[in-house]
Amino acid sequence: MEKITSNQNRQVKAWTKLKTKHGREKAGQFILEGWHLVSEAIHYDQPIMTIITTQERLDSDGDAFVDQYECVLVSDEVAKHIGDTKTPQGIFAIVEITDPKQTAANYARGGWLLLDQIQDPGNIGTMVRTADAMGLSGVVFGRGTASQYSPKVSRAMQGSQFHIQIAEADLVGWVNEYHEQGFPVYGTELNPAAVSLDQVAPQSDFALIMGNEGNGMQATLLAMTDANLFIPMKGNAESLNVAIAASIVMFHLQK
Repeated sequence: MEKITSNQNRQVKAWTKLKTKHGREKAGQFILEGWHLVSEAIHYDQPIMTIITTQERLDSDGDAFVDQYECVLVSDEVAKHIGDTKTPQGIFAIVEITDPKQTAANYARGGWLLLDQIQDPGNIGTMVRTADAMGLSGVVFGRGTASQYSPKVSRAMQGSQFHIQIAEADLVGWVNEYHEQGFPVYGTELNPAAVSLDQVAPQSDFALIMGNEGNGMQATLLAMTDANLFIPMKGNAESLNVAIAASIVMFHLQK
């Protein structure tokens, strides 16, 4: 097994670049950090190209990966250098970015969550995990939404990205295809025509769009929805966090 101890090593420099969007797009790879994410990727047969490990992690968990994948041993200093957290766990995976044709027609029926320009990794993670917990078919990251391959977003999803289908696509095209298939598309913009969530029955096939934390949904998408939903509240709170609101609506809609 190759061992690397210098931050100036060519491979280390290449791995470090995967923390940036440009680096990921150029290499066609992304990096996972932490044993939980790496083990989930292994369990769900993700296209892992290399596993990077410290000696301590190799001693504790090596049986789960050392005979299955190309592995590189690195020093603790190198692990800190390529890591995106203050206290790296000493385990990383370099994973190939696959790029299937991402259109609504290529995916299974069911409930889908569409993210319109959502920026906060924590919000994205919560929504993806909730979609996973509720048994939705998948989540679409629309243009302007933080990338699923960003280290912070990857960690926030905590492995749920490997349990359900994830796509990055133009939401306008997806909504048009949903309409062609007869799926209802719901928005979450509060306006005079909005419908109370408790007036909508749970269903098997639907798309739910959640808009940007500060600006809401884009006007183009707003005009394409079949209905905009609001959550009836008994208290006096002015609004809910986008991830909390999405969770409530998903729990209600999913049949």
